[in-house]
Amino acid sequence: MSASRFITRALRQPIAARQPLLSRSLATPVSTRYQDPVTKTSTLSNGLSVSTETIPGASTSTVGLWIDAGSRADANGASGTAHFLEHLAFKGTKTRNQTALELEVENVGAHLNAYTSREQTVYYAKCFDKDVPQAVDILSDILQNSKLDESAIERERDVILREQEEVDKQLEEVVFDHLHAVAFQGQPLGNTILGPEAHIKSIRKTDLSSYISKNYTADRMVLVGAGSIEHDALVKLAEKNFASLPVSKNPIPLGQAAHQPTQFSGAEVRIRDDTMSTMNIAIAVEGCGWRSPDYWPMLVMQSIFGNWDRSLGASPLLSSKLSHIISTNNLANSYMSFSTSYSDTGLWGIYMVTENLTNIDDMVHFTLREWTRMSISPSSGEVERAKSQLKASLLLGLDGTTAIAEDIGRQMVTTGKRYTPKEIERYVDAVTPDDIKRVAQKYLWDKDFALAALGRVEGLLDYNRIRADMSSMMY
Repeated sequence: MSASRFITRALRQPIAARQPLLSRSLATPVSTRYQDPVTKTSTLSNGLSVSTETIPGASTSTVGLWIDAGSRADANGASGTAHFLEHLAFKGTKTRNQTALELEVENVGAHLNAYTSREQTVYYAKCFDKDVPQAVDILSDILQNSKLDESAIERERDVILREQEEVDKQLEEVVFDHLHAVAFQGQPLGNTILGPEAHIKSIRKTDLSSYISKNYTADRMVLVGAGSIEHDALVKLAEKNFASLPVSKNPIPLGQAAHQPTQFSGAEVRIRDDTMSTMNIAIAVEGCGWRSPDYWPMLVMQSIFGNWDRSLGASPLLSSKLSHIISTNNLANSYMSFSTSYSDTGLWGIYMVTENLTNIDDMVHFTLREWTRMSISPSSGEVERAKSQLKASLLLGLDGTTAIAEDIGRQMVTTGKRYTPKEIERYVDAVTPDDIKRVAQKYLWDKDFALAALGRVEGLLDYNRIRADMSSMMY
């Protein structure tokens, strides 16, 4: 997986003349952390956004490029291209071979990382403040000048196939890939990030080059810096290193959906494996996109259900009513609620693991009954607790330059702006029980759902029976 111990990846989105790029700037106050830092954003004349948060007293910085293109942008018949391209990022450029690149990174003690999601591709580096110009130069080089050497492409096929084997051992990943496939059937969002084995074996240099020319454009990127880096300094580095980035023929502002509308399907997939001791299942309705006004209420509703694992032994102390039902009746080993958003759609639901194979129908029934209750009578107490827990999960993780850079980059490419911690608190605090009832009635009330199950699935009722049971709870 790693090019070296300093270069790692993790799994799971033309300028006519080279001249100084003009920029426009805005500054947004953030929280009182680190003596009131601000998030500043400038947009260069070729459309590249530059966003920074300067942290007084920091001696390191994280800089990186967040690109509004991931596996969803793969061409038909070549899904897996975005991820394949990420693998080749550290295999050498026109000016640095792989060995030279690794030594240069190692000599300054920096760390390079890259990952691909369904809608984003990210390349970033963490380094000492004095090495930021060098880190930006390296990021620029691997983004714009990767050799895409044929021999490296062939070597990476085997690496990616081995990675696919490892992913296939992670049951949660497998179930969620199947959930996407059944919820968004025949559409790019339903494809896996790695792509099927046939595509991994058939992707060619022309596929990779075509993906770059189509998606690696200035208007679909944001250069992010967090730490000791000053905003004006990063803008100058951007002007120096990214002046030659091409511009889309039809530029679309960051945060705006650049994809064909996606259709959600109420359907299921079951993979029976009697060698397993558990059944792993995900059930989801269609959720909302990043920019939807329902985004925050849906997150709060997800937080009401929360996560539970019997190995923690804390179920009597958890506020979730579902956790009490599940734990008291031994209906599952664990569960995890989720609210996953994309640019134009989403998945809202629950992932459960159980070895109580004789009571699977009860587990599903009580889960859907709790979903239905949200449409009728969510209590103010559970809503307030969920809001506090959500704020903690969203804000307490902003610790360190990399976490802050991730937060800035993700928000910029998904919404076109960076919400400050104070703004996030305000949006979450504004959610009321009536908002929960409204979104539950809109997204959950008598709605088709997608279902993916793996393992000992023989005790799982037929889809239509589950759907009918769900409807009967509402009347």
